[in-house]
Amino acid sequence: MTGVLRDPRRGDVPRVPARREGAPNLGPRAAAGNRAALLAAAREVFGSDGTGAPLSAVAKRAGVGQGSLYRHFPERVDLVVAVFEEQVVAVEELAQAPGVGLPELLGLVTRHAVDSVGFVDLVRSGVPDGRLSGLAERVAGALGTRLPDATASGAVPPGTTPDDLLLAVSMVVGGLSGVGAADRTSRATRAWELLGIEVRIPDAPA
Repeated sequence: MTGVLRDPRRGDVPRVPARREGAPNLGPRAAAGNRAALLAAAREVFGSDGTGAPLSAVAKRAGVGQGSLYRHFPERVDLVVAVFEEQVVAVEELAQAPGVGLPELLGLVTRHAVDSVGFVDLVRSGVPDGRLSGLAERVAGALGTRLPDATASGAVPPGTTPDDLLLAVSMVVGGLSGVGAADRTSRATRAWELLGIEVRIPDAPA
């Protein structure tokens, strides 16, 4: 039986095939680890070089082969959507935390835009993928949970809608194109000040 090791002490009972490299086959665990590494690498590569960066750079940063990258993310937009999904989940989780107001939610959305301006540029370019618009709707829903309190306190003008807040985010992010990473946070902060909306942008992750 080709490729199967036999244990002479057990007759014809086959043992687990040995890998030529000598490394154990981790199966699903390896796949999950590779996917997580690819997402982390994509955040870094696309965040600094934009979504037009070579996917080979993402695979190299993740320490996996390009074949593994394409198995997890057949198209570039699949990778972008996966990274956005992580960010949207973070906004939704923050929206569920007690004591969190609109300034904190807008601040986290802004933090993501500052750190991943390339992703926002891709969304603003109008890529025809319904998954991206679906994620935007989820962000609007999370922001909307704090909108009544913000309107009642005068933090935002009466009649402001969740879509209005997304428009404001787009306006702020539009001012970040071409701005160096070191200056994006201060530029975004100033843009929100000009719009008259309080936003508390968290520190960048270590």
